[in-house]
Amino acid sequence: MKNRYLVPERRWFVGLAVVGLIGAVLFLSNAIRTSETSYVCPGALGIRSKTRTEFSYDASPIQLRAIMHYATSRVVPQQSVSEIKISLDVIKSLGRPINFLVFGLGHDSLMWASFNPGGTTVFLEEDPKWVHSILKDAPGLRAHTVRYRTQLRDAKGLITSYRSEPSCSPTKAYLRGNEACKLALENLPDEVYETEWDMIMIDAPKGYFAEAPGRMAAVFSAAVMARNRKGSGVTHVFLHDVDRKVEKVYAEEFLCKKNLVKGVGRLWHFEIPPSNDTRASRFC
Repeated sequence: MKNRYLVPERRWFVGLAVVGLIGAVLFLSNAIRTSETSYVCPGALGIRSKTRTEFSYDASPIQLRAIMHYATSRVVPQQSVSEIKISLDVIKSLGRPINFLVFGLGHDSLMWASFNPGGTTVFLEEDPKWVHSILKDAPGLRAHTVRYRTQLRDAKGLITSYRSEPSCSPTKAYLRGNEACKLALENLPDEVYETEWDMIMIDAPKGYFAEAPGRMAAVFSAAVMARNRKGSGVTHVFLHDVDRKVEKVYAEEFLCKKNLVKGVGRLWHFEIPPSNDTRASRFC
């Protein structure tokens, strides 16, 4: 959904809701310091202790910038408030700074970064000019330009041909330098390969015209990252625009219905565990 299609009332509501969500994150992420303070009670002979809970309301720079941006801008995030809340609930449930990889850079990027203060949030975007435009207004964001080797028109052929390429198989698939597998994002920055991502949001690249890259490689690569996870726990993968055929088909092929834990609007949330299955012939 393009922001310019939102009616003014809708923009205003979403903008205020996003500011409210960021404010909630700010409150929850503040340090709660409990200290024991002693004082002499008037008329008493002894000293009594009292527990006092102190709140630190210091906001991070990225949170302050995000609140100011969404409170004053007519441009709002692409996702609905209910869709955004799914991701925010997961971040809150993890209870710590996380590693968050986002496919797509746009008007919601400040929001995603503000949800993860103290953590690592990295954005991947295919359009260098768009990267420059967004970073001009939000220079604190960490973004990289990505070159995709796919086109949406090839989606049907790729989902069948990948099965005959050994380096695409679920037991052998890897990303860095994997030129043989067209669905593998083989040329990403080192930090993407060397980081274990707790959350991956797929809301790009473009996937609504034949020459667009489509999200086939993003979905496949997210699945490979999640399955190759070495640490404990699952990888939370979110896929937007599942009302479109390619997103839905590739999600069912690589992210797997059994891993789908929630869906709201046009967003699906998967929890993908690491996989050590050396005999698997399919991802799902």
